[in-house]
Amino acid sequence: MSGHQDTPLPVSSSYEPVFDHVQEGLYREVLELLNRRQIPYAVSGAFALQQHTGIWRVTKDLDLFLTTESANAALAALREEGFHCEICDPVWLAKAHREDFFVDLITGMSNAAILVDASWIARARPAIVVGVPTRVLAPEELMASKLFVTRRERFDGADITHVIYGSQGELDWQRILNLIGEHWQMLYWALALYAYVYPAHTDYVPNSLWRELNSRFLTAVAAPARNSRFRGSLIDDKMYAIDTNEWRLDDILSEYRARAPKLRDDCCIDADFRCDETGL
Repeated sequence: MSGHQDTPLPVSSSYEPVFDHVQEGLYREVLELLNRRQIPYAVSGAFALQQHTGIWRVTKDLDLFLTTESANAALAALREEGFHCEICDPVWLAKAHREDFFVDLITGMSNAAILVDASWIARARPAIVVGVPTRVLAPEELMASKLFVTRRERFDGADITHVIYGSQGELDWQRILNLIGEHWQMLYWALALYAYVYPAHTDYVPNSLWRELNSRFLTAVAAPARNSRFRGSLIDDKMYAIDTNEWRLDDILSEYRARAPKLRDDCCIDADFRCDETGL
């Protein structure tokens, strides 16, 4: 049946979930290990979202953002400590797991349009996660990490609007523009969604930014550059597969991914563990 859900989707809430003791122990052990080894990282995902919006989300994994170099060091350290590790996608994702719970090591977006660099970690905010002193992504990097989560099966637009609303717009907007660079239309799209959801609080986005993005957009659509490249695969390579496979439009996704730094494939592999790459 179309639209049928076997399991009800989670409902946003401020109530902290009760974590399984194995899950919480896994998270604590990984965070303490990385702290002890002085491997730079920042916590993202459900814990960063809670820090910046007050919204708790039930999660089976702990998202850690690292540079590619730091992620490789983290994998080596985790392997030494007996964790089962797997590189799910050398462009952006590796996992360490125990029983049914995971820690995701993330080095950027799956489309490689936005990559984690050292500034993401340097700007992270102090926080306590499962009792461990650590740091979570700053709201600007958290927003940037969600701009391309636009697939049919997952859309993080609500998270972006909640970060803007929760911060009352006290964001470094120039930093966000710098992070997204040539992909500014994705921010424009997210801000249009925000204005629709929170029409009484559009002033949380500076007028100067509205004017700048509106001007860019109107200029671009008034005189489209005919040599501009098709970018649908950066949004969802499955839904836009017909464009690249049959209509022979640009496969810009493959180009972005080809030039991205790669996680090393010498991580210990658990043959019985299957990665779920759905996400960023």
